[in-house]
Amino acid sequence: MALMSRRTFVGALPFIGAGLPSLVRAKAPAPATLFQNVRIFDGRGGALSGASNLLVRGNVIERISTAPIQAESDATVIAGGGRTLMPGLIDNHWHAMLARQNPAEALGDVGFNNLVAGDEATDTLMRGFTTVRDMGGPVFALKRAIDEGIVSGPRIYPSGAMITTSGGHGDLRLPSEIPHDPARPSGGEQIGASAIVDDVGGLRRAVREQLMQGASQIKIVGGGGVSSPRSPLDMSTFSEDEVRAAADVARDWNTYITVHAYASNTVRRAISAGAACVEHAHLMDESTARLMANRRVWLSTQPFLSADDVAPQSGPSAERMLQVFAATPRLYALARRFGIKTAWGSDVLFSPTITPRQNVMLTHLSNWYSNAETMRMATSINAELLALSNLRNPYPGKLGVIERDAYADLLVLNGNPLEDIRFLENPAVNLAVVMKAGQVYKNTL
Repeated sequence: MALMSRRTFVGALPFIGAGLPSLVRAKAPAPATLFQNVRIFDGRGGALSGASNLLVRGNVIERISTAPIQAESDATVIAGGGRTLMPGLIDNHWHAMLARQNPAEALGDVGFNNLVAGDEATDTLMRGFTTVRDMGGPVFALKRAIDEGIVSGPRIYPSGAMITTSGGHGDLRLPSEIPHDPARPSGGEQIGASAIVDDVGGLRRAVREQLMQGASQIKIVGGGGVSSPRSPLDMSTFSEDEVRAAADVARDWNTYITVHAYASNTVRRAISAGAACVEHAHLMDESTARLMANRRVWLSTQPFLSADDVAPQSGPSAERMLQVFAATPRLYALARRFGIKTAWGSDVLFSPTITPRQNVMLTHLSNWYSNAETMRMATSINAELLALSNLRNPYPGKLGVIERDAYADLLVLNGNPLEDIRFLENPAVNLAVVMKAGQVYKNTL
């Protein structure tokens, strides 16, 4: 067999090696789809349009008009009958690989967990979520399978492994795995759920490794968490200089870091170090909220209200969850008072019975926001946060809006959520059509 020439070898490099992209199978262009007689919530306004028609060609919206639209004879026509047409929902704090499995299962058989995650991805899409920002987990293969049409599911903005310190949130090592040995990574590290580092060099390397695998943004664990029983909410992990180093690496890659933090001191450290976004922040005080607003740092948080919103907790985790429940109303009051740029995510974890409450977690926002504000947050506003991924954005078109040349991620509802937001809580009944990238995944009309 003749040796491969240097030019041929170099040209083949992008397709060689585990974790690197392979050739994507060619797909036939999606046919045109015409939505007739729909009333449109465009993701930005506060009211539905009058009776309208919308033409999708390929994976984008081509035309919107109140006048009749003529399409090709082979176009799919969906008669809306005056129903609501809106952009697909966006969940900005999701864990696609961890949503259904409990922590022990999540660290178990990788093949089985991928199959479970693929099934959950389809259910997520059927709930109307056409895009998710994954906030930690070995999700790169699932994203690829969805993008290549092997699995039905939402667009995924992956963070890769949660980057934490010894004893930090996400460090779920067994006693037998302590002390940390870089030569023998823990179970969570082996599958790519977490990366445990305790120095600036290791932190920079971990950030680069996630970006090398295709991360669109990086998640740094700045403090304690609920589901890690040995990491109290008040603790801080990385120093300000360490968080700044991670932010610098992400900036070099033309993207950003978001920092997991609950307590005020941890949130302030993230802001001072140059983080573009903070996750959670339920326990931050007024002065920290004011700083966040002044620095124009994003808050990505969740309206946790009761035990119905989370997987069963015990011991220290249950006590911390009660702290979060009690703090949620004050957090949203601060966000509104200071005008913090606020995104919504569900952060549903570790339970097959809790994942269907993803939509209910969204409608919880009606405790502080109007129906229109809630719908804007889950569409166009969440899309603004996604756009911070800049050159690492895996889907650089327009998301979260209905306008010409935007991605055709569309939902048809049997009611008007601007009048009753609870229509979103029962997608099996009230969601008539689900389209992502111009492809119809559900149509009951």
